[in-house]
Amino acid sequence: MRRWSLLAERVAATTRTSEKTGLLAAYLRSLSADELRPAAVFLSGRPFAEADQGPVGLGWAAIAAAVTRLAGLPAGALGEAYDRSSDLGVAVGDVLAARPVPPDAAATPSLTEVAAAFAAMRDAAVPAARAAIFGRLLERCDALTAKYLVKVLTGELRIGLREGLLEAAVARAFERPLEAVQWAGMLTGDVGATAVLARAGRLGDARLDLLHPLRLMLASPAEDAAEILRRLGPTVWAEDKYDGIRAQLHRRGREVRLYSRDLHDVSGQFPELVEAAADLPWDGILDGEVLAFRGGTVLPFLALQGRLGRKDPPAAVLAGTPVIYVAFDALALGPSSDRDGSATTIPESLLRVPLRERRRRLEALDLPSAASGGRFALSHLVTVRSADELEQVFAAARARRNEGLMVKDPESGYSPGRRGYGWLKMKKALATLDCVVVGVEVGHGKRHGVLSDYTFAVRDEMDGGHLVTIGKAYTGLTDAEIATMTTWFEAHTLRRSGRYRVVEPSVVVEVAFDVIMRSGRHSSGFALRFPRIVRLRPDKRPDEADSLATVERLWRELQHGAEFLVTAGARKGLAPAG
Repeated sequence: MRRWSLLAERVAATTRTSEKTGLLAAYLRSLSADELRPAAVFLSGRPFAEADQGPVGLGWAAIAAAVTRLAGLPAGALGEAYDRSSDLGVAVGDVLAARPVPPDAAATPSLTEVAAAFAAMRDAAVPAARAAIFGRLLERCDALTAKYLVKVLTGELRIGLREGLLEAAVARAFERPLEAVQWAGMLTGDVGATAVLARAGRLGDARLDLLHPLRLMLASPAEDAAEILRRLGPTVWAEDKYDGIRAQLHRRGREVRLYSRDLHDVSGQFPELVEAAADLPWDGILDGEVLAFRGGTVLPFLALQGRLGRKDPPAAVLAGTPVIYVAFDALALGPSSDRDGSATTIPESLLRVPLRERRRRLEALDLPSAASGGRFALSHLVTVRSADELEQVFAAARARRNEGLMVKDPESGYSPGRRGYGWLKMKKALATLDCVVVGVEVGHGKRHGVLSDYTFAVRDEMDGGHLVTIGKAYTGLTDAEIATMTTWFEAHTLRRSGRYRVVEPSVVVEVAFDVIMRSGRHSSGFALRFPRIVRLRPDKRPDEADSLATVERLWRELQHGAEFLVTAGARKGLAPAG
């Protein structure tokens, strides 16, 4: 693990892509078969392969206790180091550099030992067992190895290593076509397994597996209808963008799994969907959205939040927030396995089949419709051939209180994990609010050292104009604006609490958002979903910021559930989809 850490340090020290690729390729080529898989997985910035994720369950307190015990320092030492770097791995390395008797660097754990320890932590039944495993591992690490051990464990590697660059390094290391490496990586969701296949010259053996999450295809954002048609046209398909959670449904025999956008198994949170899918007459993988749904109406996302994170929701929760699965794509389909799973078949992969054909196959499944008491629906889909039509369809989707549109090229294939241009996400801010910045925090990554995370508030006119918080945002401003405002906020800090500063409430920002929700997180009683800063408003005084009454009015307008149009069988649209 120390040699891996030295490599990571060298990769982080250079900004030249060619040099990074060369360093990585030479390193990967030098590894044994047992070392290659964990080395590549760790270079992806994760303790486990993307398709094999699971929480390690090791929190700040356990890490801090182990680190400060080894260093012989007070309990707050790690927090102080973290405030200086905004990077837990760096902070751990800094604290352990003061360790009275550091271990012999040659005795640091191997890559396979670290991988085994991570797996043991994930499988441990109680927090104390996880902490003990971590403590024993850390005892064998020098400061540099400990730094990168924690970076991988927490998923915050931050060495300027993108996924595409790591794939290029694998291709170069074993002299394989980059496209073949990328395709195998998309199918397996495991860069370590892909590296092993590349080394053996068996990239063609990569297969799509049921009950093994596949990375989801992503959409690039776009707002201008004419530009969307130029990029995808002349004919596009537009689907309502629903306010739910993305989910991939796998079925093999009567075994069903639901995987979230981040590839975690969320089957236990939606047992009624699992039960309904168990009776379907096919095996395969669908891509879609889980929506809170009652009486033909899609409920706001806030209602669905009550279902999230509950591995075994009680009957009252299931009845209070019923859900449906809205399918919009078919990724693999085939005959159903025997009901006891004894004659498992391999479904046909549809990833390279055009969307037009995937949709046809999806519609032919005849899913039990939510319109007649079932748990399934198909996304509402229309064909669009002009920018004016697209604007009309967008307006109609927003009138149904959906987030916007997914606009797709009907001839596009499915690219797992890629944010290409075959799919575009058409969204526009629901509204904007002028808010007052009341707190700032040091940023992370490239924004470490500047105050880039802003907490903002609106005026409560019923309480004399008192400022009540409503959200936090860290995107929207340029690096130059953030640098300028950092200087201002440093000079106008009223109180500090660790990384957070209470600042003079003088700066007004215009904030865009998608949804307003009731929330106890902020003193206003509301929270903004996906807030982002549109611009600074130096032309406005704090007493000209928006009021809590404005927020309440906008929230009331959004309280009615969205109209849901079920598309079953033939597509509906402004023009024939064929």
